[in-house]
Amino acid sequence: MSCAHTHAGAYTARLDPRADVDLVVADPDGYGDVPAERLVGSYQEAWEAWPEGPDAIVVTSANAHHRDLVLEAARRGVHVLCEKPLATSVADAETMVAACREAGVVLMTAFPVHFAPAVQRLRAAVSDGTLGEVIGLTGTNNGKLPDTRAWFTDVELAGGGSLVDHTVHLAEILDSLFGAPESVHATTNRILWADRAGEGAETGGLVTLTYASGLVATIDCSWSQPAEAPTWGGLRLQAVGTGGQMQIDAFAEHVGGPGKWLPYGADPDTALLAAFLDAVRAGEGVEPSGDVGLRTVRVVAAAQESVRSGQPVTLASL
Repeated sequence: MSCAHTHAGAYTARLDPRADVDLVVADPDGYGDVPAERLVGSYQEAWEAWPEGPDAIVVTSANAHHRDLVLEAARRGVHVLCEKPLATSVADAETMVAACREAGVVLMTAFPVHFAPAVQRLRAAVSDGTLGEVIGLTGTNNGKLPDTRAWFTDVELAGGGSLVDHTVHLAEILDSLFGAPESVHATTNRILWADRAGEGAETGGLVTLTYASGLVATIDCSWSQPAEAPTWGGLRLQAVGTGGQMQIDAFAEHVGGPGKWLPYGADPDTALLAAFLDAVRAGEGVEPSGDVGLRTVRVVAAAQESVRSGQPVTLASL
């Protein structure tokens, strides 16, 4: 549903060749750059592509349009994989999660990095106590300023700038490790790419999460990759504990040189889609769920309020 998000092309390329999937791609905005065997020009045509409707949809629209598509799916009893962030407000995310729960349909949030082998190794190291008590984490999810889809830097359509775009992946990983933080403190700026970003869209940011245990984690959520970089960006996380430390790079498996980036190894997008298809067939939700999507939206909302007030914001106050 929609080709607005760049992930629409990646997901289509992985789903379309599968013999066990009958895929229809709706491109109501006319982007025209996502090839598919069955391509239609409206959502209505996609809903009506089968006599009894689809079993599931993948929502890859602009962030502000997630809510309406997910609510329509819930009304029709259709399972949903929704791009991150789940919504542009806490209220919308809560409504979406509640609607899918009431309808008895799966709602999964598209966090492919959840399945990256490096992230799985970190979760195992924290779970089995290899690192002792984890006392601090430093995360970086940097990328290029989005330039092929202008809506990414439109505050109304995206919900914000780089803070919205690049906080939620690491927030989801941290949620899977430690649960929800107690408070959030954030700062942003427009030092980079101010001439190209939409009005009011931050291009750099730092989000600090503090947990009830005293654990502190930071997220660098900037669009700081140069325009000529060979790939969009990356995700790194360093954990420091009383028993040791561990650094992960979710996209380390690649070879390259000037202007070249050739990934190899496990493909998180494929793993995400496989998990969703299994969940649809079983009729049972799996992580990363809509609930974690909602929790990460709360983190973003707290960070945005902190930027406005200049003070830490407790999640309980939202």
